[in-house]
Amino acid sequence: MRHGQSFRVNNVTKVAAASKLGNLLVVASIAKYLSKPGGIHHLEKDGDSIPLSEDLVLQVLRRNSLDASKKLDFFQWCSLRPNYKHSVNTYSQMFKTICSLPHEHHNDIFELIASMRSDGVVLDSVTFKLILDAFIRSGKFDSALEVLDYVERDLTSTSSCLSPGVYCSVLIALVKKNQIPIALSIFLKLLESSSSAVGDNIAIPDAIACNELLVGLKKAEMKGEFREVFAKLRDTKLYPLDRCGYNICIHTFGCWGDLTTALGLFKEMKDKSGSFGPDLCTYNSLIHVLCLLGKVKDALIVWEELKGSSGHEPDMFTYRILIQGCCKSYYINEAMKIFNEMEYNGIRADTVVYNSLLDGLLKSRKLIEACNLFEKMVDDGGARASCWTYNILIDGLYKNGREEAAYTMFCDLKRKGNNFVDGVTYSIVILHLCRENKLEEALQLVEEMEARGFVVDLVTITSLLIVFYRRGQWDWTERLMKHIRDGNLVPALIKWKSTMEGSMKSPQSKKRDFTPMFPSIKDLSEILNVTNSADVKNGGVAGEEETDEWSSSPYMDLLANQFASGSHSSQSFSVSRGVRVKDKGEDSFDIDMVNTYLSIFLSKGKLSLACKLFEIFTNMGIDPVSYTYNSIMSSFVKKGYFKEAWGVLHAMGETVHPADIATYNVIIQGLGKMGRADLANAVLDKLMKEGGYLDIVMYNTLINALGKAGRIDEANKLFQQMKTSGINPDVVTYNTLIEVHSKAGQLKDAYKYLRMMLDAGCVPNHVTDTTLDFLEKEIEKIRYQKASMSRAKTDDLS
Repeated sequence: MRHGQSFRVNNVTKVAAASKLGNLLVVASIAKYLSKPGGIHHLEKDGDSIPLSEDLVLQVLRRNSLDASKKLDFFQWCSLRPNYKHSVNTYSQMFKTICSLPHEHHNDIFELIASMRSDGVVLDSVTFKLILDAFIRSGKFDSALEVLDYVERDLTSTSSCLSPGVYCSVLIALVKKNQIPIALSIFLKLLESSSSAVGDNIAIPDAIACNELLVGLKKAEMKGEFREVFAKLRDTKLYPLDRCGYNICIHTFGCWGDLTTALGLFKEMKDKSGSFGPDLCTYNSLIHVLCLLGKVKDALIVWEELKGSSGHEPDMFTYRILIQGCCKSYYINEAMKIFNEMEYNGIRADTVVYNSLLDGLLKSRKLIEACNLFEKMVDDGGARASCWTYNILIDGLYKNGREEAAYTMFCDLKRKGNNFVDGVTYSIVILHLCRENKLEEALQLVEEMEARGFVVDLVTITSLLIVFYRRGQWDWTERLMKHIRDGNLVPALIKWKSTMEGSMKSPQSKKRDFTPMFPSIKDLSEILNVTNSADVKNGGVAGEEETDEWSSSPYMDLLANQFASGSHSSQSFSVSRGVRVKDKGEDSFDIDMVNTYLSIFLSKGKLSLACKLFEIFTNMGIDPVSYTYNSIMSSFVKKGYFKEAWGVLHAMGETVHPADIATYNVIIQGLGKMGRADLANAVLDKLMKEGGYLDIVMYNTLINALGKAGRIDEANKLFQQMKTSGINPDVVTYNTLIEVHSKAGQLKDAYKYLRMMLDAGCVPNHVTDTTLDFLEKEIEKIRYQKASMSRAKTDDLS
């Protein structure tokens, strides 16, 4: 019996081996026929004798020696055989073959899908995802969506649903290909369908796809769409935000000024149970947001909590964010302390950190410290000086009264090549040459700039046009235009110039120097109510809130409660960031060009033309920005039209929130010229409560306003506060203090500030000479009075 059973087993094995060998021979024969010229036509003769099966067809389709077109011909030939029908596996294998070349087989993919449908074969999720990925990789997004709609229609008729993984793949791919609108439409369509679906028919992207979409919307600055997606995700209970999603939303809402939502999400994260609490990324995002909105003091407190009780250690990004925030807000002493702690903890500073510190030190008039830091940067070797580093140094040297050193550095860098200078470098030097009225040298640099391959941008042109207009040398414009390489910029300037001249032919009023388009504010105290803010107590926190003493970040909890209880949808103060103006083309009537021509007319004192230009372009639908309003306000203040300046401020509050330090500088400058130092102090208090800071211009403005109002003691206190905050006084500061003390009859104090100025290495200018002449006259006057009194006494005695 065993012998017979063994014989049968061996016999079956031999038959199976023979069958397998036969299939191999048939596959080899078919492959040979297909590889010959004529291809599939060779199979027509013996086609009926070939025993087609799923296994045999799969073996042919998997042959590496055959190209995709030959396999497709064979596949279609098999479809026409009367006794054969393709299976799911053969279709999947064929799709796998042709999807590797979607450009060549675009139409074939759709034909196969139609054939699959007619054969009654259901397209599985894996194959469908393969097709979608192929179209997305090749950039055929419309084809991918067409396939998606085609398959969804079939599934709707069968009450089935694609797996969520398919949609996730599509969404992620579309976002990475920067096809945000298409990804958003698919996402919203899924959410709408899932709201009415039941059971297994629900298909919604997972958290990873949702996070990718949120990141894509943030990068595209699609604020309304971001808020819509955020609201819909909050409404659905199927896929709540994960930790990464919370971090994305906290960072995004914070960067857009919505600190209320950002802090609310942070508090919500902490209320979650388990390991869902804030991580280092969360703290970095909040510190970045606080610095961005000018609330650097709050950011420093959160940083201390991060180190002390959060369970996390600051990383390179934490230090970089804080140093950048402190430098932009003139907290230079705190920035240097953080830098030293960073080095002590073994984290080496990169170029960005050094650039931020150099910029902060130079703006704070700490020239020696900046030079020492630059030497450390070069000697340390951990960070390499970039072109932007040299731009900061050159601009800082100019602004600190070291014009020769700045120009010498510029010339040395030019000789080293284009890796050390760029268009911004040239623009900085040209701007300062224009301020020094060295027009010929500036134009020579423009020619050199163009010859080196740098585009002469709108910033450079604006600087030169202002000088042309001031000196009445419009014939030099042709020389400038001849050396501008950007083809779109020249026609745009000419077009705008002709449009302006045509729009301003109507006669101007001779009674007033400006067009009264802005409402005047009758009561100057209304300036304090232009921006809304809550009462601030206890160092920036409104009211007394109950805190959890065991919390890892009690100050953040306190801030969250503060913003949740008040209407703080956006802050009235933020750190302004300089953005270089870029031309957008010949047909673009953008605010950059408006600001350019406003600068030209305002610099000449033509307020009527400037205001009319403002009116023309606002009527065209161009939205002004803070710089536009600040320029007009500044010119009104210089002309003495203070009430009209407040009218501009009022109009600004309705359209653009006064959110930069320049606005407050203009306000305090106007109040100082009006002799309203009391209101200037009130504005200062309001600024500080809202998280603002004082730069050197504002300190000088306030010292001048207080001094001229006879409030000398307050001016002296402000000078001490200025030095304590880390800002070194400049020549304007010392000139102001010498002048106000001289006019107040405090000659010893005036002489004391003169000695302080010389000891600090601050180079006097022509204003200093004028001030000293006045001081000498006052001293001579006192000496003469004393001498007269002595003679009178002598005469009396005699």
